Amino acid sequence: MLDELVDARLRELPGRLALEWPGGSAGAAAAAVRLKLHDPRVLLSLARGQIGQLADAYVRGSLDIEGRLQDVMSVAAELAGDPVRQGRRALSPGWLHGLRSRLRHRPPRDAASVRSHYDLCDEFFALWLDPRRVYSCAYYGAPGMSLAEAQEAKLAHVCAKLQLQPGMRLLDVGAGWGGLLIWAAEHHGVSALGITLSEHQHAYVNRLIDARGLRGRVEMRLMDYRALPDAERFDRIASIGMFEHVGHGQLRGYFAKLAALLRPGGLVLNHGITAGGIDNRQLGAGIGDYIENHIFPGGELSHVSHVCASLARGGLELLDAENLRPHYARTLWAWSDALEARLAQARALTDEARVRAYRMYLAGSAMSFELGWLSLYQLLAAKPDGRLEGRCMRGAQCDYPFTRAHLCAGGR
Repeated sequence: MLDELVDARLRELPGRLALEWPGGSAGAAAAAVRLKLHDPRVLLSLARGQIGQLADAYVRGSLDIEGRLQDVMSVAAELAGDPVRQGRRALSPGWLHGLRSRLRHRPPRDAASVRSHYDLCDEFFALWLDPRRVYSCAYYGAPGMSLAEAQEAKLAHVCAKLQLQPGMRLLDVGAGWGGLLIWAAEHHGVSALGITLSEHQHAYVNRLIDARGLRGRVEMRLMDYRALPDAERFDRIASIGMFEHVGHGQLRGYFAKLAALLRPGGLVLNHGITAGGIDNRQLGAGIGDYIENHIFPGGELSHVSHVCASLARGGLELLDAENLRPHYARTLWAWSDALEARLAQARALTDEARVRAYRMYLAGSAMSFELGWLSLYQLLAAKPDGRLEGRCMRGAQCDYPFTRAHLCAGGR
């Protein structure tokens, strides 16, 4: 029965996939992708299209993969079918799911989850990120941009949306390795505070602040966003690639906290990954479980419609939504290509299992964004101040201009 299922799978991929396992083989010798199974039980995962389980077997060493990652992911996509429709949905009542989310996302547990990913090894991430170590979707505003150019274009795009001006106070929630903090201070003259739960990132950014002579203008704290006192007020808030760690049931409280920290009339930009399906909170075909177990423990995704509703319930007014899904596919392929070119150095910095996990994560995520299984939105919102007069255009209730002309300058 299992042999029949495997044969059926191979017939769906004529000449593209070959298999080897102890005591058997199948598929064309010249296939673009070859899987060497050291445990024949992995055949069941392949027959079922559980590509997350196949990736897990690769990380554990029960499976070896030969072939270009682009070809591997093309085969994986056909094996998986439609992981959005297969994805895990919330079966419990809303209040029960909210309770589970609160228990799952208590500050100590969130800190441990973040550190398990970001505190791996700074030099490992530096192998495949751009020189500023911007670990989020780039903005390919012009054909032929390099990754470094596209990441600087993203930083400029974010700052343009936030309408940063000298003297403003900016909060960067989940500031990573400090790319936005440094850019905003040096290019726009703001006073910037970044927060992170990663000890490595905290130490790195503080060294960077001193090296760039920005002490007194830029600050980096090791803390949870929930611990920031509401008395601290900011003119602008950015959250880039962070809210995926917040939790589906925590989003209203997250946006309410940002609203409490934002001065009336101020702007907040939330940039993050969203689910491709309205109802599913985890991709099927074993993909969600793979990400949970090997990459981002505790990560949860929501459809952009739920994110926008939570933003409104948190006291913010949505002003602009931009879908950067294809930009993230291109970003991830750039990261994947960079890692593939430096596999020897990567293996010298960490263990083979971790290198394998990231090979599958980066290329698999690129495929997921290409196919629309995942998406990426920048949501710009304001905290209305109730003022109907005193601005150049009445009725604005915030600092956002009446047109998008400021985003068109420079070809953005």
